[in-house]
Amino acid sequence: MTIRRTILKSAIAAAGLAVLGMNATAEELDALKEKGVLRIAMSGAYPPFNFVNDENQVVGFDPAIGTEIAKRMGMEAEIVTTAWDGIIGGLLANKYDAIVGSMTITAERDEVVDFVGPYYSDKRAIFTKPGSGIASLDDLKGKKVGLTLGETHEDWAREKGYDINTYKGLPELLLELENGRVDAIVNDSIAAILAMGEKGQEFEMFGDPTTEPFGAGIAIREGSPKLAAEMQAALQSMMDDGTYLTLAKKWIGADIR
Repeated sequence: MTIRRTILKSAIAAAGLAVLGMNATAEELDALKEKGVLRIAMSGAYPPFNFVNDENQVVGFDPAIGTEIAKRMGMEAEIVTTAWDGIIGGLLANKYDAIVGSMTITAERDEVVDFVGPYYSDKRAIFTKPGSGIASLDDLKGKKVGLTLGETHEDWAREKGYDINTYKGLPELLLELENGRVDAIVNDSIAAILAMGEKGQEFEMFGDPTTEPFGAGIAIREGSPKLAAEMQAALQSMMDDGTYLTLAKKWIGADIR
């Protein structure tokens, strides 16, 4: 998932007072270990990576990865759900300690947060109903395109001049496409393919030839290299001992490194 420059600037402004009150270079690892809790944020609206199940629990690949990392660091994980378009602002305002929510690593984001990972790779894809006649980026001109608010896909679509509608998350995107209120949706490929398969929703898709595959990373506040290093070590140990692959196959059905 992704975020636009204007939203990043708004997030920083909203969190300004909180950030000014903090020592930007303070190392957080010792304080977190003393508390014994790592607060991890995600949208809760991005199945199968993170979503709320019938028991009102936040489950999926992202919380599983975040919980295992916290465990290997000697802490418990506390999962926090929040709107995606304000998620970086919440991190800067100290509402949680990390974002493990399928966030695309971009140079723009790297200016305001530090990243651990990537912990998986994906690519942008365009999804339509069968028989739509939309088979290329040029075919999207004059069509209604649905995207999740605050994702980099939204920024990409605006730059291309598409007529867009924005929504809170993938479930709404799929419903809007199914009901014909948008002609196409743009999303990370893995999540959309799996979600549509789970619903039995028929679709056609094509990739975006203008961009390279991207990595999803874990975002933390800047200025804590010890925290970043220990989280990276925990992630790497999961990949080395087979735990990562077990979680990936459980939630995604494949190795997505």
